Amino acid sequence: MITTKIIDSQHKVDINILNEPFKLFGQILVSYNNGKWDYQLKKYSSEKVTEMRFPDENYDYDAMKDSVFVGAYDGKKCIGLAILQPGFFKYMYLSDLKVNKKYRGQHVGQKLIAKAKEIAREKGYAGLYTQGQDNNPGACLFYLKTGFYIGGMDTNVYCHTKQEGKADIIFYCDVK
Repeated sequence: MITTKIIDSQHKVDINILNEPFKLFGQILVSYNNGKWDYQLKKYSSEKVTEMRFPDENYDYDAMKDSVFVGAYDGKKCIGLAILQPGFFKYMYLSDLKVNKKYRGQHVGQKLIAKAKEIAREKGYAGLYTQGQDNNPGACLFYLKTGFYIGGMDTNVYCHTKQEGKADIIFYCDVK
């Protein structure tokens, strides 16, 4: 049975679970019309589908004192992680979310988001916010499925980097 809990200092090694590859199977095309954000999924042809893996972060639990680390556990093994940080205004920032590849599709991410919403509510936040790359539709569609909505887009964040041409979609989720 998968459980979620806040990771304390005794289990701080659990915050450094490895990033694993994920499929890039399309692009989320975002539009803003009449005061409303909308999106379409542009699926890639099978020969254009690729995989991507983010570099491992090597988080420092002691240096990240303002962060809340939420772990998903199968027994004593940490198989998922959500990191929450104080955010701007009334939204707490979900700075990272990852699930071991073997456990994807088993609602682990949903359990982490549910716990993150609970924590944000307890801390007096109106909700959560995060971002997802427009070429990572798996993550973007996951956020939308778990109660987030599109609240903006950053088209300049990757300028002058190796990822030039990509954009971040900003997602919000109200918890009150």
